[in-house]
Amino acid sequence: MDNTPSRLSQLLAFYADDPNDAFTIYALATEYRASDPQKAMEYYQTLLDEHPEYVGTYYHAGKLLAQLEKPDEAEKVFRKGLQVSRKAGQMHAASELQQALNQHLGLDYEDEV
Repeated sequence: MDNTPSRLSQLLAFYADDPNDAFTIYALATEYRASDPQKAMEYYQTLLDEHPEYVGTYYHAGKLLAQLEKPDEAEKVFRKGLQVSRKAGQMHAASELQQALNQHLGLDYEDEV
């Protein structure tokens, strides 16, 4: 029998040791995204509130908010992420966020006239 701790239990142990580690919080949000979207959103919200400079949060939090049928909140998160990523000089992340925002707003290139 495999006694290896699950990834989730390991992450929860890391979180218990250091509840302020942005990477661990992000990893927990990612881990919960499929099985418990509400729980995942709680972790993303912690990142948005306590680690607003953690650029990776914005894309996934925005997508999850859209999935949870909170389009206005999703748009705000995408827009804030654009500001944060540009300020940090993370232009690849900014580009992905811009694409996600455009898609969210129905501005896909396929819809252009």
